[in-house]
Amino acid sequence: MKLIYGIKDKPKFGQLIVFAIQQLLAIMAATLVVPVITSGSISEGSMDPAAALFGAGIGTLVYVLFTKANSPVFLGSSFAFLGSMAAAFAGGVSIQLGFLGLIIGAIFAGLVYVLISVLVKFAGVGWLNKLMPTVVIGPTVAIIGLSLAGNAIGDLQTGGVKDSVGSSLAHPLICVLVGIVTLIITTIASTFGKKMVKLIPFIIGILGGYVLATIFTIIGNVAGIDALKVISFQSFANLVDGGFGLQTIIHLPEFTFLTALGGFSEITGSYIGAVAIAYIPVAFVVFAEHVADHKNISSIIEKDLLEDPGLSRTLLGDGVGSMAGAFFGGCPNTTYGESIACVAITGNASVATIIATAVLAIIVSFFAPFVAFVNSIPSCVMGGVCIALYGFIAVSGLKMVQKVDLEENRNLFVVSTILICGIGGLSLNFGAVTITSVATALILGIIVNQILGSKAKK
Repeated sequence: MKLIYGIKDKPKFGQLIVFAIQQLLAIMAATLVVPVITSGSISEGSMDPAAALFGAGIGTLVYVLFTKANSPVFLGSSFAFLGSMAAAFAGGVSIQLGFLGLIIGAIFAGLVYVLISVLVKFAGVGWLNKLMPTVVIGPTVAIIGLSLAGNAIGDLQTGGVKDSVGSSLAHPLICVLVGIVTLIITTIASTFGKKMVKLIPFIIGILGGYVLATIFTIIGNVAGIDALKVISFQSFANLVDGGFGLQTIIHLPEFTFLTALGGFSEITGSYIGAVAIAYIPVAFVVFAEHVADHKNISSIIEKDLLEDPGLSRTLLGDGVGSMAGAFFGGCPNTTYGESIACVAITGNASVATIIATAVLAIIVSFFAPFVAFVNSIPSCVMGGVCIALYGFIAVSGLKMVQKVDLEENRNLFVVSTILICGIGGLSLNFGAVTITSVATALILGIIVNQILGSKAKK
């Protein structure tokens, strides 16, 4: 689609704040859930999602700095490192040592990016284009979106009120109705909206879905019908558990580095080695996804980011940004497909919006009511939005495939291999290291492409 705001454009301040809120809503759920999942691996204590959000904001600002504000990408908590983060707490280590392990691991992963960026700086990106031409990258980008389809549909059928065993009380059909209404409102706003409405379809869709979910929940509470209870307002109730006060407004994130300071006395060489083994291989896998994401956003904004600002700079920004993000929030960061899809759907590629989003993420990590509001958004509402977000990622990849001659058998085999392995969910586990289905599909696509010597358009 035609961009409404280019990379260097700066929307008016009021619009900028609204656009930043939209980007934040698009990436926030995934960013917050990574530390929540990892907390299940911790024998004592837990990770603070607000600290991860703060770290994502810091990491994104670092990325923007290294890329000279020429790449409209937000960095959020990486799901690829979930196994690596869990490994930092293996063996029942103390939370202090585990948090220190998170920071050490992120440094190892970031150094992998730094080393590759140095290689790219001297060798250029020509070798990379030969290794990952359009026939490989196109279907891989499509897989990134399609691999998330199950998450979107799972969320679509789930409400926010849980029973004693953690199951949704709301009837799946009610949840689907709320999610589909959210999706329809989002698509109408994006397709038929004028000016500002067209630029904020996700905010409009989420608010519309939230209102409908609230109506169902109120009816359910009044009539005593559990099947209609879609929204849980427990996050707001938690704010006032101790009465109204400063704690209802200000939340002080539990930064990783503060807890990690107590782990230095326990650290050993074998522990550092275990963390390195858990993080370094995954970093090479995420590098491939980094390339795919940047080729995707390049096709959307019609500017090759691997040339300007250059892959060496995007890698440095991602690597150092991951280190900075983990220092505060414990989670290595990565480029977010949700952010890229948001750019594609709204036509807003303004880096000023990305900067504002990062600053807003830092601010709201201290603002308890906003975090409570986000936590109260039922899964079905986000599921409706994510159908559009993840779908656009998939379609972006399919648009790249249009440039490939699929009448040529060798190209057909490469695309087929990637699509089937990716959609089929072929992931590989080597101890604490997990190669995701997206990465596995990409690696197999590269191998098949090299064996067959594809003549696909680069």
